Amino acid sequence: MKPKLLIIDDDEEIRTQMKWAVATDYEVAMAGDRRSAIEAFRKQRPEVVLLDLGLPPSPNDTKEGMATLAGMLTLDRLAKIIIISGQSDRENAVKAIGAGAYDFLCKPLDLGQLKLLLQRCVYVSELERDYRRLQDEERPDMFEGMLGGSDAMQEVFKTVGKVARSSAPVLILGESGTGKEMVANAIHRRSAFKDTRSPRT
Repeated sequence: MKPKLLIIDDDEEIRTQMKWAVATDYEVAMAGDRRSAIEAFRKQRPEVVLLDLGLPPSPNDTKEGMATLAGMLTLDRLAKIIIISGQSDRENAVKAIGAGAYDFLCKPLDLGQLKLLLQRCVYVSELERDYRRLQDEERPDMFEGMLGGSDAMQEVFKTVGKVARSSAPVLILGESGTGKEMVANAIHRRSAFKDTRSPRT
């Protein structure tokens, strides 16, 4: 199975060019604004993202691009997001690295450099996810990124495992800040539908 790549750029021609440059090796999804990018990220869970910071409705600044970066990292802190920037926007690309992006490339893109960076991202992503799975298996107090050694939390982990095996819809209730989204994501990752739909909280 090909690794998944999400290309986010407001220029359709650039998106298409990048897609055909790497389509042989990657399953490619594309988006042109923050809303569609976050939705595609939720649905596809790509190993790598290429993100142009200049997105509508304000393509001349980085506000939307940085918000998109933050939104994806909230959904998956291990996401490998590569910033695509112009030479004049290098400073903002460096700021994005500080905010959690994996690396950046300047336009015009060097195809060889792009392919090497994508390969490295996929490799690192696979290592990190394998390591997280091992941690979950070795630590009874760790489950799908959630930490809890109490009897109550162990019961939550057991319930998540049981619910994930069901095809019935699940409603998660609780006060703000209690971890509803983490539980929803854990159920989604453990379910048979993890590659076909995304959890909603």
